[in-house]
Amino acid sequence: MTSSLILLGICVVALIYGITLYNNLVQLKHGVGKAWANIDVLLKQRHDELPKLVEVCKQYKQFEQETLQRVIEARSRVQEARQGQDIEALGKAEGMLRMGLGNIFAVAEAYPELKANEHFMQLQNRITGLENGIADRRETYNESVNIYNVGIEQFPAVLIANMFAYVEKPLLEFASTEKTDVDMKSLFK
Repeated sequence: MTSSLILLGICVVALIYGITLYNNLVQLKHGVGKAWANIDVLLKQRHDELPKLVEVCKQYKQFEQETLQRVIEARSRVQEARQGQDIEALGKAEGMLRMGLGNIFAVAEAYPELKANEHFMQLQNRITGLENGIADRRETYNESVNIYNVGIEQFPAVLIANMFAYVEKPLLEFASTEKTDVDMKSLFK
């Protein structure tokens, strides 16, 4: 009788421990989803602002059309990756978009009328603010992903993670082009 009670106690403790591990994994998974949703909101807001910026720049006929076209294409790629939640493709597209925006803002220096345009300045400030927000939320997202990935690999949680098909999530890393400086000489040739 005593050994049956001890065995029952051990089973109850193991069950409670297993439920606690499972609930922790669920919380980690939803933390990653929440962090992604926070990035997604800012990506959508920036996505909505970019056509306005391009239109303002197009008003200046001599403005670099190739630069504008690259931004439009990168915007489209970001949107596709965002909708498909393809983190790797998003990172590459974001790098291209950020480089294109940097080029637009750098080229705008050569157009005093555009640079003085109130609407352009508002859009530039709004997009720059969104870029800073995206960078902050990307850091939060990557931290959530890291905690989740570690959580599903630790023993004994790995047993439950495997049982319920928890898989590793990718970090949101932007392309290496984002880390390089804009070549100002090539922009003004």
